Amino acid sequence: MINIKTIAEIGINHNGDLDLCKHMIFKAKESGVDYVKFQKRNPDICVPEEEKNKLRDTPWGKLTYLDYKHRIEFNEEYYEIDRYCQEIGIDWFVSVWDTDSVKFMVDNFDTTIVKIPSAKANDTGILSLCNKHYDKVIVSTGMCTLEEIQQITRYIDKSKLVLMHTVSTYPTKISDLHIDTIDSLKQYDVPVGYSGHELGTLISTAVVYKGISWLERHFTSDKTLWGTDQSCSLEPQELKELIANINLLLSSCGYRTGLLDCEIDVKKKLR
Repeated sequence: MINIKTIAEIGINHNGDLDLCKHMIFKAKESGVDYVKFQKRNPDICVPEEEKNKLRDTPWGKLTYLDYKHRIEFNEEYYEIDRYCQEIGIDWFVSVWDTDSVKFMVDNFDTTIVKIPSAKANDTGILSLCNKHYDKVIVSTGMCTLEEIQQITRYIDKSKLVLMHTVSTYPTKISDLHIDTIDSLKQYDVPVGYSGHELGTLISTAVVYKGISWLERHFTSDKTLWGTDQSCSLEPQELKELIANINLLLSSCGYRTGLLDCEIDVKKKLR
């Protein structure tokens, strides 16, 4: 029986608001996904030096880009996220953007899964550290060359690795999705998934027929909220639709090995 693990990527769509985040977690749980996911970073490391002091208009006034990133970053809030996810019965994990964030998660939480985003898929330090500490390491391959994908497979044990086909544009044009890439990732003999940034749910449903094991979509409670990822995220009703349609397609999968029970009476009439 095919089983697809589904991930609602809340990421930073919570805008640093823990109550809003918990609302999104609840809505994701209601929609039927297996996991909610967030992004963990140390802004002092992740924000390029030339970007740190650039001013940005935000809901909290004009802030430097570094101050903005600190404003929306969760730290101790993850203790409440962990407690709340246990309370309502949904698993969670994060994408890590630097080694500080890997150590923060390892030191404070017992999550067994970690994600490495496309932006860090070529960071061998993060790859190695995640391979050391986690049972499952999901890596998005957006922006990756073939050589970089091969490098990922050298740094992450095959028993732990999941490769996600991803195109790193937000939102992604349908013509840029190159879904057949999923087939080529299977050559590495590891589970393969899809992390979609396109609008709507049609393509993310159809990739079920590519034999994926994992599916991730960005998720928000309201696309009109402020933030760069909101517009390419699914709202609750869309996520429910996606999960329902995935289950519908999964129910149609399988191989026939001869006469089917549903064909017996028809065979008697027609042969």
